[in-house]
Amino acid sequence: MAPVKWICNRMQKYYQQKRNKKDLTTPLKSYAKYSGIAFKMAIIIVAGTLGGYKLDEYFSIEKHIITLFLSLLSVVLAIYVVIKDTQK
Repeated sequence: MAPVKWICNRMQKYYQQKRNKKDLTTPLKSYAKYSGIAFKMAIIIVAGTLGGYKLDEYFSIEKHIITLFLSLLSVVLAIYVVIKDTQK
């Protein structure tokens, strides 16, 4: 019986340590994580829109079709990145 009791005590200590580590996560860490995701999203959208604008200038397109297409594509890509980052 003594080995079983020892194993149970060790398992309880292990799970207590594991719970304590989860408690150490501060709101600051989650704030930093989600603000980083927001910056990624902004950079992707701005890069796509700016790239489309420059391509419209290069090809002399007056209706800015490439800008519209690339900005919409970058929004979709940014949403995909947000979903992937939040699933981790």
